[in-house]
Amino acid sequence: QVQLVESGGGLVQAGGSLRLSCAASGRSFSTYGMGWFRQAPGKEREFVSGISTSGTSTYYEDSVKGRFTIFRDNAKNTVSLQMNSLKPEDTAVYYCAAGRWTGWIRRAVYEYDYWGQGTQVTVSS
Repeated sequence: QVQLVESGGGLVQAGGSLRLSCAASGRSFSTYGMGWFRQAPGKEREFVSGISTSGTSTYYEDSVKGRFTIFRDNAKNTVSLQMNSLKPEDTAVYYCAAGRWTGWIRRAVYEYDYWGQGTQVTVSS
């Protein structure tokens, strides 16, 4: 069982940066793969980035490669998403998620078991 709480969202101008954080409580955080997803109004929730249990493997959706970085600190039970060079199309509610999987990074919503409440990111032009 994992409880997740996101923070760090806000309003930023295009080209700016934000760092999102997700604090986890519960047993055995380090046994869960973690992901960040986002959902814009009227659109499906989509995968942004994922990270393996140890943090040694990561994966990024094409549109954020080179701009976003995912990392985790298992000692602090946190996973973060550093977002640089933000664009208006990055505007969405961002969610962190946990899934009890190993191996390749999972990219589908149904492959995750626990979700945070979301944090709003708005990028103005």
